[in-house]
Amino acid sequence: MYPQSLTNLIEKFRLLPGVGEKTAERYALLISDMDELEVQGFADALIDVKKNLKHCRICGNLSDQEECSICKNPDRNHRQIFVVQSAKDVIAMERTGEFRGVYHVLNGLISMSKGIGPDELNIDELIHRAEDCDEIILATNTTMDGETTAMYLGKVIRERCPNTLVTRIAHGLPAGGLLDYADEITLSHALSGRKKIG
Repeated sequence: MYPQSLTNLIEKFRLLPGVGEKTAERYALLISDMDELEVQGFADALIDVKKNLKHCRICGNLSDQEECSICKNPDRNHRQIFVVQSAKDVIAMERTGEFRGVYHVLNGLISMSKGIGPDELNIDELIHRAEDCDEIILATNTTMDGETTAMYLGKVIRERCPNTLVTRIAHGLPAGGLLDYADEITLSHALSGRKKIG
């Protein structure tokens, strides 16, 4: 149906998560309508990301240098670490403008069903960093794997760094959320994270 070069491009776009056949076709046709300079710029950006993007040697966040801009910032509280699953969680938290500490990116979660154990994650560096911290805030998702990872990290950090406070971010019902639509884990967190009124 399409020329082979366009078919190849459609297939490459389909490798992206959430991109179905129709969206991949639209992307490929859009690229084919661009002038050569625009396409070259697009290709250069892809190659640049692959060549230059790496994980920060301290926290595991994405960076184009050995250390990310957050870890290098002396105005951040380096004694408070917010632990997340992935780099996109760092971006989401930074958008709030509320947190002035630093981060630690696990780059995954412990998952027995997928064969991912603690050794596959960025945990050893976290334990090392925890020794010089006042607080480690665990912010993994409330999925089964997220809860397993948080419980494991809490146990290990308390054992090896007894003077470091380990906390878990509050989870519960979102604003406007309905009780009868919430799952058991969400309701459990909502109950345990309740606050006094007045």
